[in-house]
Amino acid sequence: MVKLATIKVYGEVQGVFFRESARQEALKLGLNGFARNEPDGAVCIEAEGNEENLKKLIDWCRRGPEMAKVTKIEVEYSDELKFYKDFEIA
Repeated sequence: MVKLATIKVYGEVQGVFFRESARQEALKLGLNGFARNEPDGAVCIEAEGNEENLKKLIDWCRRGPEMAKVTKIEVEYSDELKFYKDFEIA
């Protein structure tokens, strides 16, 4: 089933290529959406696609790229799709 997931990633996640790495992972999984830095130092990812692949992206977010230090993630699912055409860095 296709869903939308909003993932907020906390820790040392800005300035360590988290957004670009998340973009590459999402594209590999066939997901569309965006990744952006938040003013509070977190990274927000909104991705939509197959629920199984969303779970794989969420698992990846718990680790992130090599230089990241993830301390916490929050995930919200929605059935209201936004029909993203690509995965962008905002």
